[in-house]
Amino acid sequence: MSSALALLVVALLIADAAQGKEQPGVSDRSILFGQSAAFSGSARELGRNMRLGIQVAFREVNEQGGVHGRRLELLSLDDGYEPEAAIDNTLQLIESEQVFALIGAVGTPTSRSAVPIAEDAKVPYIAPLTGSSFLRDPKWRGVVNIRASYYQEVEEIVARLTDDLHIERIAVMYQDDSFGRDGFRGVRQALASRALAPVAVGVYPRNTKAVKAALLDLRSGHPQAVILIGTYQPVATLIAWARATNFTPIFATISFVGSNALARELGPAGSGVFVTQVVPFPTATVPAIASAYRRALAAYAPKAEPGFVSFEAYLAGRLVIAALDGCGRAVSRACLLDNLRRAEVIDLEGFELRYGDSDNQGSDAIFLTVLNSDGQYDPIRSLKDAP
Repeated sequence: MSSALALLVVALLIADAAQGKEQPGVSDRSILFGQSAAFSGSARELGRNMRLGIQVAFREVNEQGGVHGRRLELLSLDDGYEPEAAIDNTLQLIESEQVFALIGAVGTPTSRSAVPIAEDAKVPYIAPLTGSSFLRDPKWRGVVNIRASYYQEVEEIVARLTDDLHIERIAVMYQDDSFGRDGFRGVRQALASRALAPVAVGVYPRNTKAVKAALLDLRSGHPQAVILIGTYQPVATLIAWARATNFTPIFATISFVGSNALARELGPAGSGVFVTQVVPFPTATVPAIASAYRRALAAYAPKAEPGFVSFEAYLAGRLVIAALDGCGRAVSRACLLDNLRRAEVIDLEGFELRYGDSDNQGSDAIFLTVLNSDGQYDPIRSLKDAP
């Protein structure tokens, strides 16, 4: 080897090593992502399934050699669905663990605490499990949402109740924090556009199942339907108490409830409960990515049941893989975000995402489902289709 060629090889090696050092979480062989989510407490099944779906997507690409030769790794920390813990975890992941990006957070109150920290550090905040309007603000340059917003979900519920069943007496129960209040504002807005207002309101504290007072408040309004803005344990507890006390309005809730966990909690009492979803049915054949998700889940977590939350997380993993693939070996946070914002459409095997310079939400899709008597979800287009 000539001295000139030797110098060129050394220079390229130094440049490649420097590239990894310049980008936290990026080495010659791997890219490290961080996750702060609930792995304990009343929302633990949401965090566990978000972690599962991301891990499945990462393992799938790693088995194929990674993204341009780099393996994708995930470091997850438990925040118990509490904002203070989310702050500590976010600081640890960014400052101590030096992650490349944050992915798969769970919840509005935790994201409200973590996002300003991530933005100050210029760390991407990708695919949080929340439809909060706060995260749709274009000022958050590093936030990348996949799912439709809570406002869109509750608008769909109100539209179906009023248009399909001509129901006007609608009550609301919500979790007493930024998540619940955001959903409640969405319900009020949807009702107000139809010259309606909630006939009753019930409230319960986060990370509890203390819903009996809320149930009494709801009953006082004699509603025909109740929209529930909460996680699976308190929502299931309220529905079970309602059934036991012969309080039988239509119950509808949104995707953040955790559909699979809600079905398990409710058992036979869940029949007829409506849930909006923000990803396609996980057992569908169309789009093709649903089949890809099930194959990957069966290969890397054979005991796991396909579900809406882990499917959403798998989509999150596939999204970052697509964005990183476009960067080649020159991986950077700026390149990741630029690939997402500049693409006309990101087609994940039939599930299309569209972003823009002032639009950080990729999908507007809402899917309506109903629990049947076997504890399984059926996809429906209208409430008239429900058994």
